[in-house]
Amino acid sequence: MQDPGFKFPKQEKLSSQKEIDRLFKEGKAFLAYPLRVQFQLCALDDDVPARALFSVPKRRFRRAVSRNRLKRRMREAYRLNKPGLFDVLNNNRLLARVAFIFVGQDEVDYHVIEKGMKKAMARLIKEAEQSGEKE
Repeated sequence: MQDPGFKFPKQEKLSSQKEIDRLFKEGKAFLAYPLRVQFQLCALDDDVPARALFSVPKRRFRRAVSRNRLKRRMREAYRLNKPGLFDVLNNNRLLARVAFIFVGQDEVDYHVIEKGMKKAMARLIKEAEQSGEKE
C-alpha cells in the first residue's frame, strides 16, 4: 500500500475563485525554471496545510493534449515532493496557497519539470520557515 502522504486528494486542489484571486493579488512570486510559482502563506485554519493549482498557458501550447501532459507531469512532481513542505507548514501552523505556472517555451520531459519543482519546493520551505520565525 502507498504512503498516504504521496496522494493528491481533492481537498488539496486550489479551486475557489476567491482564493485564487487573493493568491494572485496578495501573494508573492518567484521563478524556478520551467515553473513560475505564485504563493501565499497565512495562518492555518484548514485541515490541509497546502492547496495547489497547476496552469499551462493556452497561448503557448495550443493543443489541449500538450497542456494536459505538462499539467500531469507538474502534478506528479508536486505529489512526490510535497511531504517535506507539508512537514514545515504543519510545524509552523501555516497554510500555503500555491500556483505553479509553466513558463517554458517548449514541451519538456518529466525530469526537467521535477528539477524545477524540487527548486520550487526548497524555496517554499525556506519561505515558510522564515515566515514561521516572524510569528
